[in-house]
Amino acid sequence: MSAIDHSAHADSPKDKSANVKFFRWVSPLLTVFAEGPSPVMTRRVPDGMRVYCVGDIHGRDDLLEQMAEHVKADMEGQSFEQVVTVFLGDYVDRGFGSMRVLERLSRGDWPSPIIALAGNHDDILLTFLRDEKILDAWRVLGGFETLHSYGVDVGLGLAGRDAKKIQTEFLTRLPQHHRQFLESLRMSTTIGDYFFCHAGIMPGVPFERQSREDLLTIRDEFLLAETEHGKLIVHGHTPSVKPEIRPNRIGIDTAAYATNRLTCLVLEKDERRFLYAGNSGSGEKS
Repeated sequence: MSAIDHSAHADSPKDKSANVKFFRWVSPLLTVFAEGPSPVMTRRVPDGMRVYCVGDIHGRDDLLEQMAEHVKADMEGQSFEQVVTVFLGDYVDRGFGSMRVLERLSRGDWPSPIIALAGNHDDILLTFLRDEKILDAWRVLGGFETLHSYGVDVGLGLAGRDAKKIQTEFLTRLPQHHRQFLESLRMSTTIGDYFFCHAGIMPGVPFERQSREDLLTIRDEFLLAETEHGKLIVHGHTPSVKPEIRPNRIGIDTAAYATNRLTCLVLEKDERRFLYAGNSGSGEKS
């Protein structure tokens, strides 16, 4: 049996009424969490394996470039049977380098093999390709920065006009391999005692029955739960100024677009540590 288990979730779009629910997080406040108590359970990844897990990038291609160098340096001179980097989604929006982020990842330009998961911002981009009426909602989430990175003129969109024209231009400028990359994103993956997803899970629901919406957008029901989920959940989506460590989850969205700090969790055997790009050096143990 493979050490990595990719949970299967349908990627087909829901009806338009369901898509409205995606916008409940339109203006999330940046939350600051104190580091919680250390986990009381021993969590492991398979022997001989090292896992890198990178949080929400949000168009910060400069930080992604730095992180690639940190991961490459971290791997040099090391011996392990298998190495993989898991990306937790939200590759686009807010920052101005979304096109360059997708170009790098869609080409697999990374020091290790990658597993790319979907984020809610990536999902909205795909929704806009089908439905131009969500442009105003996407704009609030930083979508204009993404369009600008592809050279799309968003001037009329600022006045709430010509959404169809902007959609048409974006469809022309979006490379097919970028779209294929976004459409191929997984909802979750499991490695050893860890379950990786963008936002979190609904407590009490088996992993294989988690809904797409919860995996992409859940907040309070998951964040405030003290439930033991059976595996340690590694997630992004809810920003904090440093990794948020809890007995049942680790959040690594450090709001790179605003804080200039991109975080990578490193897992090996029963150990974990962090690499940072931007404001905080190249590595740190926890």
